[in-house]
Amino acid sequence: MLSRVASSLYWMSRYVERSDGILRMLKINYASAQDTIHEFTWDPVIRISSGGNEQEIRLMKNDSRKVVEYLLFNRNNPNSIINIITLARENARSVQEHIAKDLWQCLNEYYHTVKDPKLLGYVQKDDPMTALDILIRQVMLYYGTADSTMERGEIRSFMSIGKYLERSIQSIDILDIKFISINNNPDLLTDTSYWKHLLLSLGGYELYLKSYREGFSDENVLELVMLNSDFPRSARYSVNNIQRYFQRLKSEKNIDHYNGLSFNIGKLNSNITYSSVHTIKQEGLHNYLVNIRSSLYGIGNLLNEYYFANL
Repeated sequence: MLSRVASSLYWMSRYVERSDGILRMLKINYASAQDTIHEFTWDPVIRISSGGNEQEIRLMKNDSRKVVEYLLFNRNNPNSIINIITLARENARSVQEHIAKDLWQCLNEYYHTVKDPKLLGYVQKDDPMTALDILIRQVMLYYGTADSTMERGEIRSFMSIGKYLERSIQSIDILDIKFISINNNPDLLTDTSYWKHLLLSLGGYELYLKSYREGFSDENVLELVMLNSDFPRSARYSVNNIQRYFQRLKSEKNIDHYNGLSFNIGKLNSNITYSSVHTIKQEGLHNYLVNIRSSLYGIGNLLNEYYFANL
């Protein structure tokens, strides 16, 4: 496979996964902003999801509609949904002959849905949740189409590596920001709604309730999001899948590069697999998450260097 094609498949998948994470965070936090009796802050979401300038962000002053509009439609924010999906579509267009026609049509429809003026109207004047639900359904349609139409070969492997790399980075970012907030406000440790919204934003609320009968605690949340091998958005599950799909790319033509990158992925996977809540806390949660995130970015950089010819 040409490095250009592999790169486009990988980034197409990363951008779609990034949009999914941002949309889910927006939906849960918008609902929280409407329901909470305390002063609500969008700061953690903006710090995770936004690449915009500080002046624009300060002007929003936790106005929920303005924040949603900024993160969905603002062209000056490189991580807005409209910019992310534009990039995903451009990558898909360049590899149309390598992906199923239905998948291209699905992503194209997602792009045009984001641009639909009706969505901006929902956010500005009606109910922003309607716009978020419409876009989340587009992501779900994309993933269902990809799963049912794409061949299980190199193409699928590069798409899946991009998806799970992006997903693991998002989960770690959310954990880091949320636990930093607890350090600044220890009362959040016993705030049931705080943990509920964190888990809902990752799609892990129902699994948490089934797995932990004693209620909410920071240690249980940390264990679920970092170490649970059955939770689709845990770091462990995601890195397991990065390793699984990367192994399918093994070829004698690139064995040196494969071995080097395989070692890094395996080392990271072992680090997470053989961690526990106790050892994580011993190291310091923030330092641990920073190191895991650094390893994930390192894997992404080596993919660019070895497989995509992007130095």
